[in-house]
Parts: sequence; structure tokens; C-alpha cells
Amino acid sequence: MGLGLQLSQRLTQSLVLAPQLQQSLALLQAPSLELKALVEQELQQNPVLEEVPEQDIEAREKSPGSDDSETPDTPDFAEPPEDVRVDPATERLANDPVDDFQAEFEKLVQMDQDWRDHFSQANTVTRSSAEDEEKREFMFNSITVEASLSQHLMEQVRDTDLSEEDRAIAELLIGNIDDYGYVMATVEELAAANNLPAEKISKVLKVIQSFEPVGVGARDLRECLMLQLERTGKQETLEYRIIRDHMEALGKRKIPEIARGTGQDVDDVQEALARIGRLEPRPGRAFLPVVEQYVAPEVFVVKNGDDFTVTTNDEQIPHLRISNVYKDLMSVRENDAEVKNYIREKIRAGKFLIKSLHQRQTTICNIGKEIVKRQRDFMEKGVAHLKPMTMSQVADVVGVHETTVSRAVSGKYIQTPQGVFEMKYFFTAGLQNANGADVSNTSVKDMIAEIFKAEDTAKPLSDQEVVKMLTVKGINIARRTVAKYRDELGILPSNLRRVY
Repeated sequence: MGLGLQLSQRLTQSLVLAPQLQQSLALLQAPSLELKALVEQELQQNPVLEEVPEQDIEAREKSPGSDDSETPDTPDFAEPPEDVRVDPATERLANDPVDDFQAEFEKLVQMDQDWRDHFSQANTVTRSSAEDEEKREFMFNSITVEASLSQHLMEQVRDTDLSEEDRAIAELLIGNIDDYGYVMATVEELAAANNLPAEKISKVLKVIQSFEPVGVGARDLRECLMLQLERTGKQETLEYRIIRDHMEALGKRKIPEIARGTGQDVDDVQEALARIGRLEPRPGRAFLPVVEQYVAPEVFVVKNGDDFTVTTNDEQIPHLRISNVYKDLMSVRENDAEVKNYIREKIRAGKFLIKSLHQRQTTICNIGKEIVKRQRDFMEKGVAHLKPMTMSQVADVVGVHETTVSRAVSGKYIQTPQGVFEMKYFFTAGLQNANGADVSNTSVKDMIAEIFKAEDTAKPLSDQEVVKMLTVKGINIARRTVAKYRDELGILPSNLRRVY
């Protein structure tokens, strides 16, 4: 059989998104803070774009004859670039007589040099006084950096009288302690992996278990709790015996079984369990990094009289326009075709970006208005009155595809009279009550939480009893659905909630 090359053609269909469409979708899906970064990146890459100065925005808002008075929902960056005003420096440059492109270019270079000279004079280095240097040093020394759990333990190792060999073992053990303070590997595993005597590792582990925080270096929850009681000299207490001898029954809250095993009354066992509940099951929790999340709402809902006003957050987005300098360059006849084509493409890309930003804000605003319209009872009365709503319903009213609504609400928040919520929070499935009206599953979940909150702890309600109580209220729901919602609410089963 001979080998050879063969050329063939094949016709296929595939969906390809244009670069501009991809950019538009990315702007729509990005939250406000991420969108600001994308716009600033585009400002650096596209020279024809410039940000509208704040004084121009304020003057346009105060002007009684401005376009903003006619279209209050339209953000500043959405105005036609030709109608915006330019700053005085750019206006002087645009109105100067220009003979050719070289003269225009020299003017731009001279302006750039003037600004460089201005900043170089304004930013001249001045020698600081001794008092200023002392204040500066104090400021840097005052900046605190939280130590990790491993760093905290290693500092305590340095304060011990361990030998160099034992300190190396201590460092090995600390490297195997997780963020919650537990040793993840057994002594036997560490001994086999590092060719060390298990007795020596156990001896160093005992030293680490004497460190702060109390309970660190434990191999399981039982040992962690026992270490905390031993540190305070409570080895002879009932709670210590329960943890030591009845840990499995404790996890299942089999209080009568624990009472029989310890020979104590049920009330005494419950009091001991309450004291056990005040122990720290995760000693390293205090050293976990604190992640602070800041939410910038995309939509604001404010009640004005009997109606609600919906506005979008435009403060986080730079207000853009096309620079008049480059529009004037296009009118210079002496410029060659390559220069004009370059400027034309950049202007076209800039206008598309401005249009995409306007379209994004308009879409989000329209979705917010539809949410408020359908969830008016929620805005006035709270979560219990949340109604079921799907993205397809909102998409039909707004006039976009369902996937567009999904992108528009992804990772975005809305500030309402009831608080700040993720926009996806309002899109929930529903159940029908006895009257045929739709009830949001979020409202049903809130009702279940209130039922469990008001129950008798000595006789906790079962899931089937909750089903009967909801049926009386006109809501037909299956027992497994109640169990699902209870798990989502973090509520234990009835046998684990009972207080004897």
C-alpha cells in the first residue's frame, strides 16, 4: 500500500462571535468594579477615547437645556460624542489653523512636553526634616500584618528548650497542621516518611499541643476538646468523661444513652453538653485570613411616595467621549490614507464601546424596573411576599434573550428598601397554594424557618408535622422538600434538636 497526500474540502457551519460582540457581552456580564477596570484598559489602548472631566458632567447636569433633562436614565457616557463639550486646552488645539499633519503632530508633542515640565517642577524632591522622617517611620511601623497559624507556632518553638533535632521535628509537625489546627498525618506516617523514631515525634507533638491556641496539634475532634479541658484542669468533670468515653453518642445527641453510661441525670448531662458547646472545635479559626467583600450595587430602588424609583449606578463607570483632536485630524486633507484609516478604526471602536456601555446600563435598568414591578409586595413588606419569577418572563418584557438577562444579573446587586440583595435572588421557582396563587420557594423556606424557630424544643417538630402545618396555610409541599429546605437552612433533624 502506497503512502500519499490528499487534499479535500469540507463545508461546515459553526457559530462564531465577532470580537465586538464578545466585547459587548463581556461588558454586560462584568460587575461595576470589574467593568471600571475594563474601561480604563480600553482608555489606555484607544487614543481617541478620553474621559469626560467632572466639571463638564456637573455643568451638563445643571444646564436646564441639556439632553440629560430629556433622558434622565441615559448615562453621560451614552451621549453622542459630537454633542459633548471639550476642555479649553483641547478646544484651542482643535481651532488652531493647521497646515499639515506634521504641524499638528508638533503641537501635540509640544503640549506633552509642557505637561511634563509642569509635573517635573511640581514634583521636585524636597528634603524632609528629622521630625517628618520620624513620623514616616512610625507610620510604617504601625502597619500590622496578621501572622498565620504556622508562624505563630514557630515563634513558640523558638521560646522552648528543644534541641536542634527536636526543633526540626517540630517544624515538620507544624507543616502538617491544617488551617484549623489539626495534624493531618499520623505519627506513624510521619515516622515512616522521614525515617524518624515514632516515639520522638510523639514527644515533640506533646510539646506542640501545649502551645497556644489551646487544642492545637490535635489529631481529631475528641483529642482537641480533651486538650482544652486538660489545660484548665477539668479532667475529673462530667464533660471530660462524656468526651472521652461517649464521643459517638455525643455526636448523635443520644442524651439518655449518655446519662445511663455515666450514671448521671439527664439534666446534668444536658448542662455538661452546654459547657462542651462553649469549647472551640477549630483552634486555628482565629488565624484564618479575613476576606472582606465589598458590594457595589448596580441598581438602586428608592421609594418616592407610593411609587418606586429605579436608577443605575453610573459613578463607578468612567464617562467617555471621542476626543475632538482626532476628529479634526480626520478633516486634514494632507494626512495620508493610512493615518486616516487608523484614526477611523479607533473612532469606530470607541463609539462602539460607548454604545455598548449605554446598552449595558439600559438593559440592567430595564431588568431592575421589571423586578420592582413584579416584586412590589417584597419591596414593601419583605421576604415573605416574594413571588416566583423566571428569567424568561423578564426577558420577554425587556425584549432581550433569556441568556442576556442571565449575563446582566450575574454577580450584580440591587439595593432595595429591604436591604441589598443579589439580583439573582429574585429569580426563584414557585409553588401553588390552595387558592391557585403562586408562592416563591424562598418565601416557603422563610415560613419553614419561622415554624422551626417557634417549636417546643422538648418536642421538636418532624418534617411531616411541618408539612401538615403548611397544608393548613394553603401550601401543598412534599416531606422531602421540607427536609431539603431544612438542610439548606442549617437546621438539624428532630432527633438532634430535642432538649430533654
